[in-house]
This record gives sequence, structure tokens and C-alpha cells, in this order.
Amino acid sequence: MEQAALDATATFTANNVWMLVATALVFIMHLGFSTLEAGFVQKKNVVNILFKNAMIVSIGLVTYWICGFNLMYPGGDFAGGFFGFAGFGLSMPEGAAGLIEYADAGYTYWTDFIFQGMFAATCATIVSGAVAERIKLEPFLIFATLFVAISYPITGMWKWGGGWLDAMGFYDFAGSTLVHAAGGAAALAAVIVLGPRSGKYTDSGIKPIPGHSMPLAAIGVFLLWFGWFGFNGGSVLSADPGAVSLVFVTTSLAAAAGAIGAFFVSWILFKSHDLSMVLNGILGGLVGITAGADQMLPGSSVLIGLIAGAIIPFSVVMFDKLKIDDPVGATSVHLVCGIFGTLAVGIFGAMAGIGQLVTQLIGTLSVCAFSFVFSFAIMSLLKSTVGIRVSQEEEIKGLDIGEHEMEAYPESTEQVAF
Repeated sequence: MEQAALDATATFTANNVWMLVATALVFIMHLGFSTLEAGFVQKKNVVNILFKNAMIVSIGLVTYWICGFNLMYPGGDFAGGFFGFAGFGLSMPEGAAGLIEYADAGYTYWTDFIFQGMFAATCATIVSGAVAERIKLEPFLIFATLFVAISYPITGMWKWGGGWLDAMGFYDFAGSTLVHAAGGAAALAAVIVLGPRSGKYTDSGIKPIPGHSMPLAAIGVFLLWFGWFGFNGGSVLSADPGAVSLVFVTTSLAAAAGAIGAFFVSWILFKSHDLSMVLNGILGGLVGITAGADQMLPGSSVLIGLIAGAIIPFSVVMFDKLKIDDPVGATSVHLVCGIFGTLAVGIFGAMAGIGQLVTQLIGTLSVCAFSFVFSFAIMSLLKSTVGIRVSQEEEIKGLDIGEHEMEAYPESTEQVAF
């Protein structure tokens, strides 16, 4: 009996340690998003994009503590599984109930909060890159606060909190829809309300506005791939050796195949080896596998990654034709590939079949619709009140000077005399 208790304690400790390591890996993804977005914007807007990313993770964690966590995991059935709220702040269950008896001895109450909080902040970060180079700072931060505090946890509860999608049988292992497509739908709504960057779409055609640093963008993608081991691997919710190692394999194979899919399709479409397409192809593969990373075989993972990567160039072209200006490709990577990845569970997963595919379609479209409508309404309200777009003069000068009065790359090297 004593040995069994020791074994149980050791397993609980290993599970909890892995979940905290996974949390740290997801936190690293914020550095990845920051670096990727910084590379894909013009150098006159780098300080602004980094500032937004620093604030998003900070706002995300605090708002998730205030109300988000208890909106997402209310406990019990409220409003038919569409809405529930367990109160403000955190309330650690007493004694073993918050420790070894919590979550089937997978992790503690505190670990649950911090792991889920990192996911919440990640969802809002998706919007940051899509609206880059022309949005006012304060209205964006207001939007990010409301999105993380209200929209993300409500749709997350529908599945992960035991809501109506969970009861229906909808499956989303680590968030192709609940994190990525939700964030992508919010980004799409924000971009539509905000409008494109000045000079992007002209009478003579589409004018490319290249980012200032492909090395930074590439570093960002590799950091995101690295962090995804925690994003997907942590979603096992324990240190189960078989499950975690399988997720590592499916995640990496899909990412690698995503690069290959984007490589071939971008060459066919553009007759060039476009690094930005390959980088987003990697991310597309990662987003695509996230819904079913725990139940795919290696061959299915490669196929999902190939398709997701191949989708990226077509999607980027489509959004440009629609004059939806997304400097970093967030709508293509997170929205389009997120929807595809969710549907892939019904095509390639352990529960594949017409019934599951229909359930997946209902789930992903419902979450996307809620996120889009919520974000469109908030952005429209901000636009009609405080305004959401910087002046054309400030846009030309750059948001680093206009919003922050500093530059990422000061040209002056003169030393100050004391």
C-alpha cells in the first residue's frame, strides 16, 4: 500500500513537471510570434509590433486570471452548454483536491491555470500581425483585452469546458479551431474593419510591401516550431510516454511536410522560391495537425501537413484578390489551415467518417462565426468612437515614431557627451 502511494506520487510529480515544461515552451511561442511579426513588417514598425506582443501576453494572463479561466471552465451545465461562469479570480481547492486528486493526478490546479493562460494569450497574438502597420495602439489593446477575457474562453468552453460541442462529439485536441481558427477569424474581422495599408492595392495592381528582415522571420518560425512541442505535447495533459512521443512525431512530420507543400505550390504559382511561403507553410502544417495530433499515424500527419502547406500560397493570393491586407499571413495560416486541420480529424483520424466530419464542420464554423461576429462588433464600436486607424501621415512615417517616439534601428551612432 505504501509503495503504491509512492508510485502514485512519483507519477503525479512527473506529470506535473512535464506540464510546467510544456507551459514554458508555449510561453516561448510568444517570442516566436514577436520575432516572426517583427521580420514581416517594415523596420519603421518593429517597435510597435514588439510592444503589442509584450502587452498581449501580459494582458492575456491577467484577464484570464480575472475571469477567463472561470468562463472557460465553469463546471456544471449552464445555458445549455453555451455559457457558464464560476466567478472572478482563482480559488485553489483545499488539500489534495487541488493537488494529486486534481485532473486525475495529471497536474495541479495552479498548473492548469498557467498552461491554459498561455493558450489564451497565444490566441490574441494571432490578431496582432494581421493588423500590423496601421492600427492605433490603445484601441488594439482594448480589443485584445475583451477578446481574451470574453470571446476566447466562451468558445473554448464549448469543447474543453464540457459545453455543447463536447456533448456533440466535436474533437479538437490542442486547438486547430479553439485557438488558431478562432484567432484567425478575429484577425479577419479586424482587418476588414480596419482596411488595407495605404498603397497596398492600387489601380495598377497589388503593390508588395516586403518585411524588413527575413532572418528574424525565420528565427520566429523555428521558435514557434520549438514551442509547438509544448503546445501539442502538453495537451496530452500528462507525461504519458507513448502519447507525448507520438504527438512529437506527428507535430514535426506535419511541420516538415507543410514546408514541402508550400515549396512546390509556390514554385508552380510564382516561379520563385519564396521563403515567406515556406515559413508560413511550416506554420500551416503545425496548425493543421494540432486538432488531431494525438490520433494520427505518421503517414496521415505528412499528408495533412502537405495539404496545409499547399493551401498557404492559394490562400494568400485569394485574400489579396479580396483586398484583405494581412502583412504576416495570419488569416491564411491560422484561419484557413485551422479549419482544414479540424476537418482532417473527420477524414484521417481515429473517428473518421461522414458523421464525424459533419460534427467537425459544425464545430469549427460555429467557433469561427462567434469569434468573427464578436471581433467585428468590438472593432466597429472602437472605430466609431475612439478610432482605430492612425493617420496617413503617421502610417508613412512609421508607428515606431508616431506611437512610441523611438526606433528599432536608430541611424545615429553619435555618443552623448556628459
